[in-house]
Amino acid sequence: MRINEQIRVSPIRVVAHDGEQLGIISTDDALRQANDAGLDLVEVAPNEKPPVCRIMDYGKFKYQQNKKQGGGKTHHTKTKEIRLRPKTGQHDIDFKVKQAASFLKAKDKVQVSVVFRGREIVHVEEGHRVIAKVIEGLQEIGKVEIPPSQQGRRIVCTVAPR
Repeated sequence: MRINEQIRVSPIRVVAHDGEQLGIISTDDALRQANDAGLDLVEVAPNEKPPVCRIMDYGKFKYQQNKKQGGGKTHHTKTKEIRLRPKTGQHDIDFKVKQAASFLKAKDKVQVSVVFRGREIVHVEEGHRVIAKVIEGLQEIGKVEIPPSQQGRRIVCTVAPR
């Protein structure tokens, strides 16, 4: 693609930056009009008779082409962890649920862990109650991928975004 002074063919068909046809004019006149507008003269169809050129911002055009070609960044799913204890209070559970919801909205998975210390392991049902509250709070934006299961001194559950 040739731009500005690289275009040596004359006459050329010119299209203005707003899409208006300016007709067939000499290359010098087209370059003058492009310079007056503070834009570039770009050859868009070199094989036509006469060649078609467009008055446009070439830097912006190249940027948009690269942006289209790149297709944007893709999100790689990460697994975030939310740790709780069986004696965790309701307000703290609500706060952790809100935090987990933000992770799920960002398309990340959330691993919910209830960790037992010392003699807390005797009250496993408390841990199941806490994890059930968290799952219930995340029901709207996430689905349980791996149901709660006990692994040693912790109960683990994975929630994936919907």
